[in-house]
Amino acid sequence: MIYYLCFILFLIGLYGVCCKKNVVKIILGLWIMEYSVNLFLILLGYRKNGIPPIMSKEMDVIEFYKKAVDPLPQAMVLTSIVIGLGVLALMVTVAIRLYQRYGTFDITEMKKLKG
Repeated sequence: MIYYLCFILFLIGLYGVCCKKNVVKIILGLWIMEYSVNLFLILLGYRKNGIPPIMSKEMDVIEFYKKAVDPLPQAMVLTSIVIGLGVLALMVTVAIRLYQRYGTFDITEMKKLKG
């Protein structure tokens, strides 16, 4: 069920990117899509009643493998957050430059003001 909620969140972001004409709303749609993918990756590595991926001396390797949470999706999400922050900063600077040039955030107005 929770995977469907991630997909619905992704669709909300996709709607914002495809159907909105405001540059700021498009950036927010991309941001929502990014975080829905991050949430999905975290949920892939989740185990109910899981233990942190730190092995103790008393634990057997097979027992540890059965109970431990997968750390790879967590590492991927941390990397994705850093990359997403850089992309978001770039998109915001482009939006600011577009506003300085055209005086609006509306894409349809920018198409009319060629030059």
